[in-house]
Amino acid sequence: MQQSDRMRHGLLHAFVLDGAGSARAICFAQLSALQLSTHESLWLHWERSHSYAEHWLRESSGLNEFACDLLLEESTRPRVVRLEQQALLVFLRAINLNPQADPEDMISLRIFANAQQLYSLRQRPVQVVDELIKAFAKGFGPKNISELLLFFAQSLTDCIEHTVSELADTVDQEEAKTDNDAKHYPDVLPLLQARRTAANLRRFLAPQRDVFAMLTLTQEQWFMHDDALYWNELNNRLVLHLEELELTRERIGLVLETEQRRRNERMGHTMYMLAIVTGFFLPLTFFTGLLGINVGGIPGAEHSFGFFIACVLLGVLSLGQWAFFRWLRWV
Repeated sequence: MQQSDRMRHGLLHAFVLDGAGSARAICFAQLSALQLSTHESLWLHWERSHSYAEHWLRESSGLNEFACDLLLEESTRPRVVRLEQQALLVFLRAINLNPQADPEDMISLRIFANAQQLYSLRQRPVQVVDELIKAFAKGFGPKNISELLLFFAQSLTDCIEHTVSELADTVDQEEAKTDNDAKHYPDVLPLLQARRTAANLRRFLAPQRDVFAMLTLTQEQWFMHDDALYWNELNNRLVLHLEELELTRERIGLVLETEQRRRNERMGHTMYMLAIVTGFFLPLTFFTGLLGINVGGIPGAEHSFGFFIACVLLGVLSLGQWAFFRWLRWV
């Protein structure tokens, strides 16, 4: 794809599938005169926010106003919309793998598909597009539109699986450290970030699971006879990832609860020891304070062994207190 097409028309990629796993790239100028043979299919990938992309969709794509409005709307959630003449609108979400981006900030991928055409729109780069172009270059890419739609779904699900596995590994490491070392302090910030990521992923993956389930039961004639098996498998994989995300959130909660319980136990033990020390020295402080008042008549003030006797009395009092605390099972 020429750089001028991207800048002037918002057309990021344009390929004609040859029906054998390869595809040839075309430019924007070739679209108006393009004639597809029976075994060929067209894939156009557009920049959603580009003004000319919207113009082409509304004026030259042949889509009605309803379909164009849905494809160009600002925010979407995963869903399937069936149109006339065996056409589909499919809205999916992709993991954000762009540099300096959060994975849970998922990218919307909007797709129009019929028997020989597939138009995809994105607002931010999606890794699956690069994988598709590499597959075409090697000659084992999708052969038709139904396989192309499946390729998008499978690649997106693979990225989801990788992200979910990373979240689970983060929790595994903290969980193992917490279980093996009672004095270990879990790193709370990564755990909170992982829990937030799991919650945000689940927000879009739950409806995306429903999309795959609906496509399992699709009646479009241009779908291959065994496509339902692949969509059902993708649906099962996504259900597994959703269960793993829910389990990850619960495990993070358990790790944080364990750390909070240990902190409370340590604080309670510290307060208990302070209370014991205070209770132990309170009578001794009172006794020494009483002997230290600056008035006449203090017993033993003139006696040569007065200090020794006071120390003995303090020792006896301390032993008595220790025995009393032991009897109460406070120490």
